[in-house]
Amino acid sequence: MAQVSLQNVSKVFLGNVWAIRDINLGIESKEFVVLVGPSGCGKSTTLRIIAGLEDATSGNVYIGDQRVNDVPPKDRNIAMVFQNYALYPHMTAYENMAFGLRLRKYPKSEIETRVKEAANSLGIEKLLHRRPRELSGGQRQRVAVGRAIVRKPLVFLFDEPLSNLDAKMRVQMRTEIKKLHIRLQTTMIYVTHDQTEAMTLGDRIVVMKDGIIQQIADPLNLYDKPVNKFVAGFIGSPPMNFIKGAIIKKDGKLYFNEGNFQVKIIDAMAPTISPYLNREVIFGIRPEDVYDKLFVSYAPSENTIKANCEVIEPMGSEVYLHLNTGKNSLIAKVGGHNRPTINQDMDLVFDMAKIHFFDKDTDNTIV
Repeated sequence: MAQVSLQNVSKVFLGNVWAIRDINLGIESKEFVVLVGPSGCGKSTTLRIIAGLEDATSGNVYIGDQRVNDVPPKDRNIAMVFQNYALYPHMTAYENMAFGLRLRKYPKSEIETRVKEAANSLGIEKLLHRRPRELSGGQRQRVAVGRAIVRKPLVFLFDEPLSNLDAKMRVQMRTEIKKLHIRLQTTMIYVTHDQTEAMTLGDRIVVMKDGIIQQIADPLNLYDKPVNKFVAGFIGSPPMNFIKGAIIKKDGKLYFNEGNFQVKIIDAMAPTISPYLNREVIFGIRPEDVYDKLFVSYAPSENTIKANCEVIEPMGSEVYLHLNTGKNSLIAKVGGHNRPTINQDMDLVFDMAKIHFFDKDTDNTIV
């Protein structure tokens, strides 16, 4: 297995368009790293530079101890799984999986052994005689993954491999890819715009925006300790609620004042937020940390706000409530038993130990 390292890597396209800028990223051997971000953030360009399908404008790319900037893709000992499967339509699944090994002049017996092992591990051993048009989307993706497995590469690269599948198949294939990583213990780099895929698959997640890495962290730290408003809003579903307001002081205590409501800031956060006294900030709270007061056994009055329920989205075990404070909209994720009516006025409680504050000018996290 191999480490992958990007050192000050940038890519500029014609017209002085920066796709990525000064990317520094170290991926450990056997690690599963996910690059995530909105369309156009540079994640696929980064993957293609690792693969050798794009040349870096500046910086260095290492696979193991070898600098591979000038090494052609076929000699990098990597395997890439694409979004559109990229299977040869006139070949059977077996022939597609064996094709790369045949080009490299592997013995027929070894090709057969590798293909059958990969097919068994992916549950497609009975499909090897079929051509791509005779396979479902999920089966085609398994064949594409199998074609990568038989190579036994140092690094696996996945470029949004599940985006063409339906919701149920995406979940199933996501699990299969995770199992594959556990079984093969190979370095894997995975690109997606789906934050749920990123959170469930990655040992570490690289969040990108506008060609720049915003944060690198394991899923829980990324969720609980975002470095800025972009990361906080991108990771999590439904996304974090953001509310503008000011920090004020009353009776010796700090409060966040939205205009129509105010909530008391816990003492542990006071030293960090106190420099923003009488200044506007952005208050952030995740939907699951907003509660209906009727279902909270202890709810301090200073953390209770009033809101009107505008839309209800039943999700089975959970319900998403779209609420209006009179000045701001927010979403609460509550238990499925909690079913208010449309236009109902509600008393809400914030879990003040789980709030975030962001600088209004820089969007960086304050606390």
